[in-house]
Amino acid sequence: MADDDLKIGVLATLVGPYAAMGEDGIRGVNLAVAEFAWSVAGRNIKIIKESTNALPDSAELMADLLLDQHKVDFIIGPLSGNEGLAIRDYAKTRPDKAFVNGIAGAQDMTLRDPAENLFSFTTNGVQWITGLADYAYNNMGYKRIATLAEDYSYPHGQIGGFTIQYCKLGGKIIQKLWVPLGTVDYSTVIKDMPTDIDAIFVALGGADAVNFLQQYEATGRKTPLIAGSITIDQTVLGVKGTLSDRLVGTITSGPISDDNPDPVWQAFVQAYRGKYPRALSSPSLFAWGYYVNTKAALLALQSIRADLSDKQAKFQATLRKLEFDAPTGRVKLDHNRNAIGNMFINEVAKHSDGTLYTRLVKTIPHVDQTFGIPEAEYLKIGMFNRGNPSPCP
Repeated sequence: MADDDLKIGVLATLVGPYAAMGEDGIRGVNLAVAEFAWSVAGRNIKIIKESTNALPDSAELMADLLLDQHKVDFIIGPLSGNEGLAIRDYAKTRPDKAFVNGIAGAQDMTLRDPAENLFSFTTNGVQWITGLADYAYNNMGYKRIATLAEDYSYPHGQIGGFTIQYCKLGGKIIQKLWVPLGTVDYSTVIKDMPTDIDAIFVALGGADAVNFLQQYEATGRKTPLIAGSITIDQTVLGVKGTLSDRLVGTITSGPISDDNPDPVWQAFVQAYRGKYPRALSSPSLFAWGYYVNTKAALLALQSIRADLSDKQAKFQATLRKLEFDAPTGRVKLDHNRNAIGNMFINEVAKHSDGTLYTRLVKTIPHVDQTFGIPEAEYLKIGMFNRGNPSPCP
């Protein structure tokens, strides 16, 4: 490795229930770097990746390894919400290095007590849920629901954001159920779910989502599902058999839609398929997130001729004001260095070849961190957790 190589450290969850997500995140990084022909301002780009396990300690340990042993110039990552909170705090101890999010969806990674040198050009898990409650209540007629989610920051935000919007409409959340990350057996959880409801809002991801969906299907229960943003992401939609048919018509929301007609999105899909023909049928939210954040970093570096001097002052200043066209629309940062972007209401549909995809139903443009509520007022709600906000009365 040459002394003048630009070394980018990447944190991705490559073991555990989110491993498939991390693998697709790495694909997104490589797609972005390939657009720059693996070079910025005459400096060759070297990617050095370290695997985390979706836990905060792992993210901090691997960040240390990337910076102190591998001597990377900056870090892209992490993937999971609690990892993101840990990296936020870690970044404060390394102000001379830029940290650019991978796809971690914890809102407080940037909203509360943010690090000045941490940037997220992708929106967060609370933003991703914007509009889903309205669609579930007014279009699907789901007036009474239960929720099921993993018990950590990202699902707390998904359930919290949905609850605020759903209760305001008059919806009733009868019960909230929480499970640890990596849960394998959902039989007791499914048994404990109330029956006098119109739908179940499920905010699980990766292997957790697949395990629940397969076990739920096996029970024969017919209560419709509302899916969180990664519950039926492309890393999950590859399931086969009767479950595949069962998922058709399920509604969800998030920062991407598989059949988004925007030419920029379609070009991104074709680039992904061309480079990774044996991967997913369409790039996942994780490939998109790591791609967008990596591209943002490279665009900033390109504009300053890769000048990382003076404790990366130019680099970090350029990241703060950067705007560009991403596959899902124009991206810019708010004052907390978090993206404002478009959200999509989707419905699971099936192609003629039997593969599942998310069909675009509605686009909600320019969603900010507090979905339109003044920030001071929004902060009074408090941090989302398993008890806040409380279920609709």
